Amino acid sequence: MGLFDFIKGEFIEVVHFEDESQDTMVYKFPIKGKQQIKENAQLIVRPSQMAIFVYEGKIADVYEPGKYSLNTDTMPIMTTLSNWKTLFENHFKTDVYFINMKQFINQKWGTTNPIMMRDADFGILRLRGFGVYSFRVKEPVTFLKEVFGSNKFYTVNEVNEHLKSLVVSSVSDVLAEAGIPAIDLATQYDEIGRVAQARILERFSVYGLTISDFVIENLSLPESVEEAIDKRTQMGALGDLNQYMKFQTAEAIRDAAKNEGGGMAGMGAGMGAGMGIGNMMAGAMAGAVTTTTEKEVPKVMVRCQDCGHLVDENAKFCADCGASMVKKCAECGASLVGNPKFCPECGSKQA
Repeated sequence: MGLFDFIKGEFIEVVHFEDESQDTMVYKFPIKGKQQIKENAQLIVRPSQMAIFVYEGKIADVYEPGKYSLNTDTMPIMTTLSNWKTLFENHFKTDVYFINMKQFINQKWGTTNPIMMRDADFGILRLRGFGVYSFRVKEPVTFLKEVFGSNKFYTVNEVNEHLKSLVVSSVSDVLAEAGIPAIDLATQYDEIGRVAQARILERFSVYGLTISDFVIENLSLPESVEEAIDKRTQMGALGDLNQYMKFQTAEAIRDAAKNEGGGMAGMGAGMGAGMGIGNMMAGAMAGAVTTTTEKEVPKVMVRCQDCGHLVDENAKFCADCGASMVKKCAECGASLVGNPKFCPECGSKQA
């Protein structure tokens, strides 16, 4: 290798990073061995990237997307830290980190353990949930300090487990505080998601990250609770009890008709069964037991002599005017109830 090739290999003229993966968050530019960056070298920061220069463990200059010529004019902090103007004439050595600022979408979250929730209808419930979220680096300097440090390479997988824990914890807090009935949870996914996203954002910001989207795909209830909800739905669907009894009777007729061996006898039995079930349910709903009674004897009504109102012949006073319905026989003094024409004791005609 000639002297020119040696010098060319020692001094870096272009600093850049092309991301060929989908999950790289941080990439440290490979300055190997005694390599140093040449003065006026070109720095290329592509869209959705940020470049951070670190000199002797201190964060120096930060560059947004664009093309830069590295010198004392474009590197003010670096120049101050290293006194580059006097110590370095043609080259300098520093660490360069490229931060991927794009959104990392479709990150899945799910509950490893059930979320405990207190419900007014069903008591303590164990919920499981899952969904997706998207996040990105918002503050690259904070992210460098708090998360990846001096790592040469950092991916989504290395931070995702911790982020998912923060997501699940935030969703658990929101569900516990919201007090939404379990039966209404499916109608509140968007509302719960918005509140949870705000809570998650607070936790992500500590690491220089932001959450740009959060979706709850499902919150599943225990099987026993789902069965109870189904039964409640069925009861609500019954509606009018009379209509339900008619439906039961029609179902019995249909089943009997399908029974080839039963014939009309089977149909009659099916109808009887259907009507019997309906009558039993009607009795239970009314809270009374139906019994067979003798035919009632019609009541005899008489008119009050004072107001003419019809009154039971056994009544002692008129229900309308309050006049006494008990009279005395003029001949024998026997009590007369109602308005008889003859005294039942002596047979004398009454006026």
